[in-house]
Amino acid sequence: MRADRLISIVMLLQTRERITADELSRELEVSPRTIYRDITALIVAGVPIYTDRGPGGGIALLESYRTSLNGISEDEAKALFMVSIPEALVELGFGQKLKSALLKLAVALPPKQQMVQMHTQQRIYLDSTPWTQKDEQTPHIGIIHQAVWQDNLVRLVYQGSFDTQIEVEIEPLGLVAKMNTWYLFGRDRGYLRVIKIADILQVQTLAQSFTRDEDFDLATFWKEWCKASQDRRSVYVVQIRAAPELYSKLHLYLGEAVKYTISNTEPEDSRGWHLVTILFENFFRARESILNFGNAAEVLEPEALKLSVIDFARQIVDFYHTY
Repeated sequence: MRADRLISIVMLLQTRERITADELSRELEVSPRTIYRDITALIVAGVPIYTDRGPGGGIALLESYRTSLNGISEDEAKALFMVSIPEALVELGFGQKLKSALLKLAVALPPKQQMVQMHTQQRIYLDSTPWTQKDEQTPHIGIIHQAVWQDNLVRLVYQGSFDTQIEVEIEPLGLVAKMNTWYLFGRDRGYLRVIKIADILQVQTLAQSFTRDEDFDLATFWKEWCKASQDRRSVYVVQIRAAPELYSKLHLYLGEAVKYTISNTEPEDSRGWHLVTILFENFFRARESILNFGNAAEVLEPEALKLSVIDFARQIVDFYHTY
């Protein structure tokens, strides 16, 4: 609705010193032309908005202008009260602070909206932790957080591949928590680098500061890095013939991380077996899964995987025959 969008524009302008029409259009998922029409409507309504053209320009509010929370809708209040404290923020030391901020927001709401709090929290709970939570220690996250906040260079040593230790000096641009696992996103000699916080062994904040690139946007760069990382992942294509009992439960055996396609919807033969193409990360992950399938799967391609599975199966049989 346009009224909701107008309120959102005012709120965004209050939280940022200056913002461009393109940034507003991306944030609110409308065209820049729609944003310009909305800005005109707000100015006509008496909201003190001014615009500057050219480099460094944008849209801004007069500093003295502020709105209250009286315009919040019931659905927006519900969304607010659905917020739970992510474990990543607890590790960063902001869990209690977020609780306090949410409490202050709740108190500032109109009485009618405050009644929504208990009703919502007794019906919706968001748990961001995975079932198999990894016990990863992040003792250095506090120091790194301060360096990120103050734009100070850091010297750190982290665990690399094959039990190596790597020392770098890095510009810490930001911290990202993905599924409650913290990553440092920084620049090392002009190259962007992502390091898992749990892999950092030593860290030292340097007195030297650095200047951020004004065009750098943490969320955008992180999404681009994740996509590039996914694109670089190797894919090992395997074709199997799956028995009915395996075919119906492939999503449980493989999990969400492994992609597969059904070659045809109808069974290939009278036994009800299906042709399935599976995309594994590598040869070893493929062999492990195929061995777990037992006699419910027959490897068709590649031949090297088929021969390796046969070899492993024979080794297992021979081992138990020795008893």
